[in-house]
Amino acid sequence: MMTTEDQANQEQKLLHAKLNMETSQIVWSELLRYFAGGLVIVVSNDLDLVDVAARFSIDDKATVEQWLLGGKLAKATDEQATAWLEVDTLLWAVVARPWVLVQENKLL
Repeated sequence: MMTTEDQANQEQKLLHAKLNMETSQIVWSELLRYFAGGLVIVVSNDLDLVDVAARFSIDDKATVEQWLLGGKLAKATDEQATAWLEVDTLLWAVVARPWVLVQENKLL
């Protein structure tokens, strides 16, 4: 029989798998309407994009607030939008309704 903790872990794994499958690369120009609506959140490269989306999805306010205060998350700025549009930057993106979370490609 599954314990409550096992069930929670299983649900978390399923959520991560679902979000991972919904994560893709997209050019910035395709996200402009979301940016115009103030819905684009930039995720620092030292965070895992799927983990951040999962935290948004489960409404983990404490963790999200920590990341915001630590500068790990922020709404996309006009300066970022302009720079990304100039070269139509390819970004990793995932939706955590109503937000679109984006992350610049990490250099390997």
